[in-house]
Amino acid sequence: MKKDIRSLSLKDLCSFFESNNYPAFRGNQVYNWLWNKSCFSFDQMTNISLELREVLKKDFVINHIKIDNIQKSSDGTIKNAVTLFDNLLVESVLIPVKNRTTACISSQVGCSLDCEFCATSQLKRMRNLNPDEIFDQASTINIQSKLYYNRPISNIVFMGMGEPLLNYKNLILGIDKITSKEGLGISPKRITVSTSGISKLIIKMADNNVKFNLAVSLHSAIEETRNKIMPFSKKFPLDELLDAVKYWYKKTRKIVTYEYIVWKEINDDMNHISALVQFCKASPSKVNLIEYNKTENPFFIAADDKIISNYISELEKNRIPVTIRKSRGKDIDAACGQLANKLLN
Repeated sequence: MKKDIRSLSLKDLCSFFESNNYPAFRGNQVYNWLWNKSCFSFDQMTNISLELREVLKKDFVINHIKIDNIQKSSDGTIKNAVTLFDNLLVESVLIPVKNRTTACISSQVGCSLDCEFCATSQLKRMRNLNPDEIFDQASTINIQSKLYYNRPISNIVFMGMGEPLLNYKNLILGIDKITSKEGLGISPKRITVSTSGISKLIIKMADNNVKFNLAVSLHSAIEETRNKIMPFSKKFPLDELLDAVKYWYKKTRKIVTYEYIVWKEINDDMNHISALVQFCKASPSKVNLIEYNKTENPFFIAADDKIISNYISELEKNRIPVTIRKSRGKDIDAACGQLANKLLN
C-alpha cells in the first residue's frame, strides 16, 4: 500500500525530495498545499511540475475524507455524513449562531464507552481517527461556513463521535495542525475538548501544557447515579476526577466546564443539586446545562423547567457561573448525544 503523504512531517517531506534529487523547498510547497490549502489531489498542486506530481503519485496517496451526505436543519445547523478512506463512517456538525460558527468534530469511529443516554455509545468502536481525518473535518466545515454563512469557523468543539482522550496522540496532532499557521490558524483558546472524565489523561494534558479548553461530561456528582447512567465511570471515581480537575487548573490556570443534563427521576432533586454545587466549589469551574435530546432509550426523560431553574438558582447563589445550552439540529439528529450514522444505517 502507498503511504499517506500527510503522515510525513515537513522535515520528512523535504528529505524525500532531497533524496530524489529535487530541491528541498519542494517539500515546503507540497506541505502548504496539503495543510494550508487542504488539497486532496496532487493534480491541484499547480506550482509543482507534472513530472514531480507523477513521482508523488507513484509513492504516495492522500487519504482524504469524503462528504457523502449533507443534512441541513431548519435552524441552519448542517450535519455531514463523512466517509473515511476505508469506507467507515463518522459525522461532523456545523453549528451557526448569530456571530460565530462552531465545528463539532468526531475523534473515533463509534465509541468504546457506554453512556446510556448517548446514541453514539450504541455504535461499536471501530478505530481511532487519524490526525489528518480530524483536520479534514474542521477544514471541510470551515469551507462550508464560508459558503453558507460568509465567514470562517470561529470555534471547534470535540463533542462528536467517540471519546477524544482515548485517541490522545492523534487528537493532539490533529489540533496542532488545526492551530498551526500552515493549517487553519485557529487559536487553541477557541477549541474545547470534551471528555467523559478519563482522569489520568486529564492529568497528562495538563502536564503537556495544552492551550485549549477542557469540558467534562459530568451529569451527576453522586457516584451511584453517575455509575448508573455512565457505567464505565466505575473505573474513574469522582474523587479521582476531581483531583485531576484540580491538577488541570493548577497547571493551566484554565477553569473546567462541567456539562450537565438533568433528567426526570434521575438527578432532578436537591441532593443532586447540592452535590453538584459542592463538586464545583472544590475547584474553579462553570456549568453548562445541556438540553436533553431524545434517543431510543425510554429511561431518559428531560426534567421539568422548574428543576432546571432550581439548579440555576443554587449555582448562582454559590457564585458558580452557569449557562444553558439550547440544542441545535435536533430535527436532523445532529444535536448533542444524537450522532449515530442514523441516516446511513
